[in-house]
Amino acid sequence: MLKQQIQDDMKAAMKAGDKARLATIRLVMAAIKQREVDERIELDDQQVLSVLDKMVKQRRDSIAQYEQAGREDLAAQESAEIEVLQAYLPEALSDDEIAALIAEAVTSTGASGMADMGKVMGQLKPKLQGRADMGAVSALVKQQLSS
Repeated sequence: MLKQQIQDDMKAAMKAGDKARLATIRLVMAAIKQREVDERIELDDQQVLSVLDKMVKQRRDSIAQYEQAGREDLAAQESAEIEVLQAYLPEALSDDEIAALIAEAVTSTGASGMADMGKVMGQLKPKLQGRADMGAVSALVKQQLSS
């Protein structure tokens, strides 16, 4: 399980004295534990990917804000955290692969307009979670359904 791999990597980072990596992994474990406590469940790999994906998105938003404020030091720290987080995410899909999955989802759901966006996104999310920026995917789906 992905959660077990993260715990093992935390122990390895402790032994290696890699403080930056250890701090990021501890943030991940805290976020996972928080969600498990809130929902009173044990997270599976898909749910852990969802947590990681959310953390990457938060850091990207923070980088944009830090760069606007001229805080390159904080932006660099967030970038380093993203690198650690992305090690646990599956390999990102190419634009062509994403477009093919969107086209497949549109045809399989019979989507014909914006009213069907929820159906299409519901089918795409499990396939794309952690492998693509869901905000960008949503924009592509809107573009396809509106044309």
